[in-house]
Amino acid sequence: MDKELRNALEDFSQLKVLVIEENTLIHGVLTDALYDIGIKEIRCAQNAYYALRLCDEMHFNVVICSFNLQSDKDGFHLLEELKFNGHVNKSTVLIFLSADTDESLVNSIIELQPDDFWAKPVSPSHIQKRLKHTLQFKKQLFNIYQAIDNKNYSKAVYFADRHLLDKSLQKYYPNLLRMKGEAFLSLLEFKEAEAFFKGLLKVYQYSWVYLGYVRSLLRQGRIEEITEMLEQLTEKPDTRFATHDMLAQYYIEQEDYPQAYLEIKKAAALAPRNIERNKKYWDLARLNHDHKGQYKATKNIAQNAKNSVHDSPQLLLNCIRAGIDLACTLTDNKSDAILKESELFIKQLETEYDDSHLFKEQILVAQARIHNVRQENERAESIVENHLSLRTSTEIEDNLDKVKVFHELGMREEALIILKAIKNQITGESLTSQVVNKYVEQEMEERQEIHFTPKHLHEMAVEHFQKKRLQPAFESIQQALTLAPSNAKFSISLLKILLAMQKTNELAEPHFDAAQKAIDVLDGMKFAGKNLETVNQLKEQWLLVEQ
Repeated sequence: MDKELRNALEDFSQLKVLVIEENTLIHGVLTDALYDIGIKEIRCAQNAYYALRLCDEMHFNVVICSFNLQSDKDGFHLLEELKFNGHVNKSTVLIFLSADTDESLVNSIIELQPDDFWAKPVSPSHIQKRLKHTLQFKKQLFNIYQAIDNKNYSKAVYFADRHLLDKSLQKYYPNLLRMKGEAFLSLLEFKEAEAFFKGLLKVYQYSWVYLGYVRSLLRQGRIEEITEMLEQLTEKPDTRFATHDMLAQYYIEQEDYPQAYLEIKKAAALAPRNIERNKKYWDLARLNHDHKGQYKATKNIAQNAKNSVHDSPQLLLNCIRAGIDLACTLTDNKSDAILKESELFIKQLETEYDDSHLFKEQILVAQARIHNVRQENERAESIVENHLSLRTSTEIEDNLDKVKVFHELGMREEALIILKAIKNQITGESLTSQVVNKYVEQEMEERQEIHFTPKHLHEMAVEHFQKKRLQPAFESIQQALTLAPSNAKFSISLLKILLAMQKTNELAEPHFDAAQKAIDVLDGMKFAGKNLETVNQLKEQWLLVEQ
C-alpha cells in the first residue's frame, strides 16, 4: 500500500480520489478540474453511507470531503469512521470543503488535521493549484507520514532532521519542525520538547509553536512559568480552543476537578462535535455536582453521535439517567418537565433501536427512579422487588444507575454492595479512568452519609423549618447542597433558616461559612422580578447579621 501511494504521488494517473459532497454541481467542477491534471480514477458520493461503501470496495489516496453533509452524518463524524475503519491515515491526502467558516467548525476541522481546507465556492484553477501543492508536499515528506502512521515517532524525528538539512526543502521547514515537535510530545520527551519549542519561539510566531511549548511545560507541571502566555493564548481565536483543552488535561492531572471542569466547558463550547471531549465534560460535570451541565453533556453526546461510529442505545440511556438526576434536584414544575423528557427518550430508545430489548433491565431501573422522584414509592418498589437483582453489568453506567435506585428507595446495603463491585471494574491509568474513579469514590462516601435525594432533603428542611426545628432544617439543607451545590432555591432556603437561627441565638462559626457559600452561589446567578427582590433582601438581612 505504501509503495502504491508513493508511485501515485509521482504519477497522478495512478491516484484514486474520492469526492464526498451533496451538491452534484460541485462534483462536476471537481471532477473536471481533476481530470485536467491527469487524475483518472475519481469516485463521487452524495452522502456518508455511499462514501463508506466505496471505501470498503477500494482504497483512496485522496479524500475530498464536504464538512456540511446533511443527509446522514457530517464530515467530522464521517472522517472519524473512515479513520476507525482504516480507510484514512496520515499518508492519505485529506481535504475539507465548506461554505461555513464559523469558529466552532474551524476548530473541529483543525482538530482533524486535514492537509488543506477549501472554502466554497471553488474554482478549477484554485482546485488544481492547491491540490498540486498538497500532493507535492505529501510526496516530499512521505517517509515522515509513514513513520507517524506506524507510531514510530523516533524514526519521524530522524527523517525530519535529515530533511531539515536539505536546503531544497526549505519551504517545508515549518511543517517538518511541527511534526518533529509533535513526535517529541508523543514520545513523552517533554524536556526535549520544551527546549525544541523554546528555540523555535525565537524564530517563528506560529500558533502551533506556542501551543507546543505550553504543552511541554504543562506536562511537567510547570504552569506558574507560563501564566502570562496562557492568558494571551486563551484570548486569541486561533489558540484559545487548544489552550482550554490542554488546561483541562493539566487540572485533571493535578486533581483540581472544579478548575478542570471550567476549562473543559470552554473547550467543548468552542469545538462541540468531539465525542470524547463531551464525555470528559459529562464526567467532570457529575463529579462537580452540576446536574444541568451533566444533562447538557449527555444530550450533546447523543445528538452529535447520531449516525456516527459512536451511536449507541447507551447514549440515550445516559440522557435518561442524567435527566432523572437533574429532576432529583428540582423542587418545582421543572422537575416533572424533565421527567417527561426522560420518558420521551425511553420511547425513542425503544422505537429507534432494534436491540432495545437488550436494555430491558436498564429501562426498568430508569422507570423505577422516575416513579420515586414523583413519590410513587409503591410503583417504584414493585419494579425493584419483581425485576431487579444485585447482579452487576459489564457497563459501569448501568451499575451506577442501579446503585441510585436502591439508595433512593432506602435499600442502602444493596447500593453499597454494587458500588464496591463498580470500584473493582475501573481499570487503567487514563485521565478518564481517574475522573470516573474519583466520582465512584465520591458516590460511595456520599451515599453512606446521605440517605435521600436533594429534592427530598429540601422538602424535609422546609418541614423542619415550619415546625421551628431549625438545627435539623439546617442539616437537611446542607446535605441537599452537598449533592446540588449550585441550586439557587436550596441556597435561598439556607439563608432563611440561618436568619431564623440568628433570632434564636443558635448561630455558630460553621453557619457563617455556609451562608457565604450560599451567597457566592446566588451572586453567580441572574435573577429578575420577585426572585431578585427576595435574594437582595436576604443578602441585606445577612449582612446586618455579620455586622
